[in-house]
Amino acid sequence: MSRRTAAALLITRGDGRDREVFLVERSPELRFFGGYWALPGGTLDRADLDVGDEAKALATCAHRELFEETGLVRHALPNGRGAAETLREVRERLLAAALPDAPADATTPSPWAQLVGDLPPAPPLRELCRIETPPFAPVRYDTVFFHVPLEQCTGGTAPRRPDVWPGELRQGRFWLPSQALASWRNGDLLLVPPVVILLEHLARAASFDDFARELTATCDGYRRGRLHQVRFSPGIVLAPLRTPTLPPAVTTNCYVVGHEQLWVVDPGSPHEDEQRRLDDLLTELTRDGATVAGILVTHHHPDHIGGVRALSRARDLPVRGHPLTLSRLPQGCRAGAALDDGMRIPLGRAPDGRQGWELLAVHTPGHDRGHLCFRESRYGTMLVGDMLSTVSTIIVDPPEGHLATYLKSLERLAEAPMTTLYPAHGPAMRDGQRLVKQYLRHRRQRETALRGALGTQTLTVDELLPKVYWDADPKLFPFAARSLLAGLQKLQEEGFAVERDGRWSATGR
Repeated sequence: MSRRTAAALLITRGDGRDREVFLVERSPELRFFGGYWALPGGTLDRADLDVGDEAKALATCAHRELFEETGLVRHALPNGRGAAETLREVRERLLAAALPDAPADATTPSPWAQLVGDLPPAPPLRELCRIETPPFAPVRYDTVFFHVPLEQCTGGTAPRRPDVWPGELRQGRFWLPSQALASWRNGDLLLVPPVVILLEHLARAASFDDFARELTATCDGYRRGRLHQVRFSPGIVLAPLRTPTLPPAVTTNCYVVGHEQLWVVDPGSPHEDEQRRLDDLLTELTRDGATVAGILVTHHHPDHIGGVRALSRARDLPVRGHPLTLSRLPQGCRAGAALDDGMRIPLGRAPDGRQGWELLAVHTPGHDRGHLCFRESRYGTMLVGDMLSTVSTIIVDPPEGHLATYLKSLERLAEAPMTTLYPAHGPAMRDGQRLVKQYLRHRRQRETALRGALGTQTLTVDELLPKVYWDADPKLFPFAARSLLAGLQKLQEEGFAVERDGRWSATGR
């Protein structure tokens, strides 16, 4: 897990209820929030850090990203045709350097530093808040959000309105906060989770100062341990909780699904402090009248059910899951009706007001015999539990895990309508089908490597590991060995491998 420090820019125009916010659409090809609408901004680079302490570096980053992504300038730039041409050249160089495949050159001075280095400093930016990505993602962004009133962008020949050039960004436009949120709830707009938080605060605040004050209080709560309301799509809150899970993950995603009727999916933490954080989140989510209807479990592994009994008893909630899962829950849970493939869980009214919202249970054995996924009906998202992860591969551990069955379940998911995929470990992924197909391709490649490693030799699992999992960290070999055994058993079932006294060989078929 790595951390990056970043600056984001809340560019506004107008005042009061007419105040609009400038959002930019990120290119769908980007790995990080491709296709989502966000605030302009970016991470600190080497040249930003050259100016001094972190506060100065962030201010430099914010002004550089403001110009790079929108063409706006707050410095007092000279006028004239030559100045306009210089601005265009500098921006072209900045955008070229920001491309993913751009070569790093520590010897070339920053074009932004060359442009503004001899000018008086720009007026100070107002810092609104600081939000760090919760620990569900492999890269955590520690982002400072700055306010940029459009009226302050009057730098010489620079444009007086944002101008997005195609590249990493596709387009940009001003939105009323309530308008952007309505489009998001309708499923017409993808918003990055921190922007949802900012827009909701801005939409309900009586004034901008009230907005800034309430936002500061919210972010102070995050720093003290309060769970973020992380929403990649409406009606689903991702709450990563510390669990005794397998590396590289350190948390398991608990999900709160619903709008008026809430279901808690996989409250997996056995730790009392994490259970309190989840209970506080549920109190927050029910403050305006929503009710918690019950608990859903994808499967019985400890990092998924570690907090089920505590939550069930604390709030007198029924627990629902596959019959095999319910039979393995710890005593003290309030058992609800069992769920099997094709059964539906009513959610009541969706965030956009539509009736008939529900979850569909999809039985996906292979990782675990009682494993369920849940597809919600309004936005087409899928909660996939441990079928897939966005931070690692999935272990198939015999005898509970069965590779051929797991692959059949993946193939079923590959045919299911799906938009955003919500895994138990890692961030949500917008194009869920792409990840499913990637997993299937990866498993085929691993099987090809296994058959090639067997060749004409007779080998143990330990001898096969470095040949088949050559790209894995040796520290993870004990876990990889279980999936390797599952692969060998699949070949044995199909008649392609045989085992004698713990040694495996190909059959020659």
